[in-house]
Amino acid sequence: MEHPPFMGPSNGMRIRGVSLYYLPIETRMPLKFGTEVLTEVVVARARLWVSNAQGEMHEGWGETPLSVQWTWPGTLPNQERLQAMQSFCHMLAEEWLKVEESGDALELGWQFQEHRLKPLWEHFNRSQRQGLEPMPWLAGLICLSLFDIALHDAFGHCNHLPTYECYSPQHLSHDLSRYLQRAPSFADSPFTETFPADFLLKAAPRTLVAWHLVGGLDPLEAEDLTGNEPEDGHPILLKDWIQRDQLQCLKIKLRGNDAEWDYDRCIRVGQISIHHGVRWLTADFNCTVTDPDYVNLILDRLRDSHPRIYGMLLYVEQPFPYELAEHPIDVHSVSARKPLYLDESAHDWKWVARGRELGWSGVALKTCKTQTGALLSACWAKAHGMGLMVQDLTNPMLAQIPHVQLAARVGTIMGVETNAMQFYP
Repeated sequence: MEHPPFMGPSNGMRIRGVSLYYLPIETRMPLKFGTEVLTEVVVARARLWVSNAQGEMHEGWGETPLSVQWTWPGTLPNQERLQAMQSFCHMLAEEWLKVEESGDALELGWQFQEHRLKPLWEHFNRSQRQGLEPMPWLAGLICLSLFDIALHDAFGHCNHLPTYECYSPQHLSHDLSRYLQRAPSFADSPFTETFPADFLLKAAPRTLVAWHLVGGLDPLEAEDLTGNEPEDGHPILLKDWIQRDQLQCLKIKLRGNDAEWDYDRCIRVGQISIHHGVRWLTADFNCTVTDPDYVNLILDRLRDSHPRIYGMLLYVEQPFPYELAEHPIDVHSVSARKPLYLDESAHDWKWVARGRELGWSGVALKTCKTQTGALLSACWAKAHGMGLMVQDLTNPMLAQIPHVQLAARVGTIMGVETNAMQFYP
């Protein structure tokens, strides 16, 4: 059955000004994930001025850490990757000033990603990375995210409401069918005359369970101490973190290229967790695995030899390379054992859809890939029966706010990952 497109109120928000700031931060302890180690990060912060249909001026703020180790892994010097991302942030700031269209935050954010981001990213790689390793698309999304988050923040101010109360037909110009398409197996579109508000929790929880990150270099027990740990009053050993923060959920960073180390790490963290009352674990292989059997064998060994630890594993996160177009690995054998969540691969809802075809059972959302993209991916995933999680990019300061707001509003498999307090409190 065909439905005419919904055309709701024209809220007429327009971009009037942009500011860009950089805030360098050092970690108190190194954070290892995959093959990379993070010891410092530059946080990019954006401020957008907008006007609404009544001519009122409002502002919005957005912030994202430019985590080059996560978004652009490789052998290039960190400073080269960081400078490239900062240069692209400047190009994006200039591009936002060229936006003359008016609309709501979802419309403007989607239009920018659909029509402006890719040409700008391609031009950047041609003009500034000629003969060099190109900046990945994921890095471009991170650079865009701070402006997009600021756009949604400003949208709430324009409507004199919290932003999440503005994702309804009263405040949006189009229903979700403008932005999303159903899976081919669905006879009818679940997006006609529906809005993000239809996929969000009606009553957001006031508190969330926090997932604590166990990095690859984190000392678990006294035997792991090197003598170089900070003496700043914060915990060092895992048991002390668990006791101080009353932790219930731990995320284990693994290597993905050393099965014995990964298996042993799961056992050690699992045994400490059991002893100190932790309820749930998850394993994150950080895109370094290329064969599903690598994950399957670890899971099967845990199931057979350490069934309680296996039972505590709530889900497995992104073991495989994140470019699904280049690595279309069938992962049904993994998701048959444990829920398997996309993270780095979930650039937008189209890649979530492709992941579902390949056997992924859920998606880990990140605001660092834009608020617009996170909302649309959440709606598509929920409409197609996929689970949700909201993952951290070690978000400090302002970046923490939209991150935990998203987790509270979309409804996750369990709480929210939040680890900035561990690494730069």
